[in-house]
Amino acid sequence: MGLSRRAYARHRGVAENAVRKAITSGRITLEPDGTIDPEKADRDWAARTDPAQQRGAHAPSAPKPPREPVHDKAVPRAAVDAVQKTLRESGDKVEGDVTFLRARTANEVIKAQERSVRLAKIKGELVDRARAVTTVFGLARRERDAWVQWPARVAALMAADLQIDPHQMETVLEKHVRRHLAELSDVRVELR
Repeated sequence: MGLSRRAYARHRGVAENAVRKAITSGRITLEPDGTIDPEKADRDWAARTDPAQQRGAHAPSAPKPPREPVHDKAVPRAAVDAVQKTLRESGDKVEGDVTFLRARTANEVIKAQERSVRLAKIKGELVDRARAVTTVFGLARRERDAWVQWPARVAALMAADLQIDPHQMETVLEKHVRRHLAELSDVRVELR
C-alpha cells in the first residue's frame, strides 16, 4: 500500500497542490488502489519535470545521471536537427538523443549569440548587410564614372605637354582606362 497525496507531499517536501498538479499532468501516476508508490513517483517526477521548474530540496544542484527518455509527444526532426546543430556550433559533442536539458542548453546558446550580435550592433561594430552592399555598390559606381570621364578632362593638357594631337591622346587614354576598368570588374567581393 502506498502513500496518500498529503503523505506523499510531506515525503516529497512540496505542497499537496503540487502533487495534485503532477497527477493531473501525468508526471506521476496513482496505483490501482488510488495511493502513490513513493519510489516510482519520485522517479517519474524527476524524469518528467523541467529541472528549471523544481524548487526546494529537489531542485537540481549537480548533474544527475541520465534519465529514461519520456516520449509524450513527437518532436519534428527539423527541431531536433536545429538543436544538434546549435550544440555542435557551441562545441558540445552531440551524442545520443536530444534531451530537454540539451534543448534548453541550445536555446540559451542561441539567446547568448543573439545578445552578442545585438550588443555589437549597438556598439557600432556590426553594420546592416543590405546597407553595406548598397554603399559599396554606390562607391564603385562613382569610382568607375570618375575614371570613364578622366581621359576627356586631361587629354588636352597631356597632349599639350607632349605636343601631340589631343584627340589621339584622348582615344589612347580612353582605351587603356576601359581595359583597366574591365580588369577591375573581375574582382568579386563576398559580404557574408
